[in-house]
Amino acid sequence: MHSKVGEVREGIISGIQPYGAFVQLDSGEKGLIHISEISKGYVKDVAQFLHVGERVRVKILDYDPLLNQCRLSLKALQSNRSHRKSSREPKVPKMVIGFKTLQEHLDEWIQQQNKEEQNVEI
Repeated sequence: MHSKVGEVREGIISGIQPYGAFVQLDSGEKGLIHISEISKGYVKDVAQFLHVGERVRVKILDYDPLLNQCRLSLKALQSNRSHRKSSREPKVPKMVIGFKTLQEHLDEWIQQQNKEEQNVEI
């Protein structure tokens, strides 16, 4: 079965390189997911997103019948709201800072500044 551009297929990651991941599609074709097609977010290390032996769903971006190879994308299947994140990425806690904190300390800071100015004048 020959792949057509735009089709969504499944396959298994067969190799990882700094520039992308090789996929053996269930249909028999081979393909490459270039690093730029892994996620909508920044990908520094392909191995943080994909692993050899992992089953993936990919979209076919291009197909070369002479080589029986596909150019593949994970990014094309991701929704606009989410992208695959590595479990190794640190999770930053949500911080809530507002004007109330400033208001609570404003009088103290003004008094401290006044004392410092008085000490300089003496």
